[in-house]
Amino acid sequence: MIYRNRSEAGKHLAGKLKSYADRDDVLVLALPRGGVPVAFKVAKELGAPLDVFLVRKLGLPGHEELAMGAIATGGVRVLNDDVVDYMEVSDRPEPDVRGKTVILIDDGLATGSTMRAAVSALRQLEPARIVVAVPVSAPQTCDEYRMGVDEIICGLTPKPFYGVGRWYRDFSQTTDEEVSELLERARSQQTEDQLAHSY
Repeated sequence: MIYRNRSEAGKHLAGKLKSYADRDDVLVLALPRGGVPVAFKVAKELGAPLDVFLVRKLGLPGHEELAMGAIATGGVRVLNDDVVDYMEVSDRPEPDVRGKTVILIDDGLATGSTMRAAVSALRQLEPARIVVAVPVSAPQTCDEYRMGVDEIICGLTPKPFYGVGRWYRDFSQTTDEEVSELLERARSQQTEDQLAHSY
């Protein structure tokens, strides 16, 4: 099976995560940027809120070579206040994960080093459970993760693997604008759902 794009991969992955649908304690976190379109579809299908979990240099949208800051494992965040102020960058608060079941999503796992860093940082924020979910993974990487998280779901574990991009027809770069748009759409949908349930 080859996914048409990240959105289709997210829909396929959501089918494997049905047991987490419509639960108040579930939060879907995406590793930017490629994980966001996948996670958007998963969050929508599960009726869960979506946010991002950053694990790298913070490039300035539109000026990726210019770092507006950096983050590191353990919740360390360093911002270049001059750049942030000058470019009028808004600051997103960290998602509140304490006591929640967190579904951490990326578009695939090759070596899994980025995901390991995210899981390590996330554990320090005391979620109740960590579920790693990816549309495609190298078989050995998926197996290695079984010991490090509460649950792992790998949509495909093809042999030979060849790399994540091999299993997508469209694996073009996810843009900062697409990430912002999907997060805003997810937030709007969550607000609508909360209002509908309050009546």
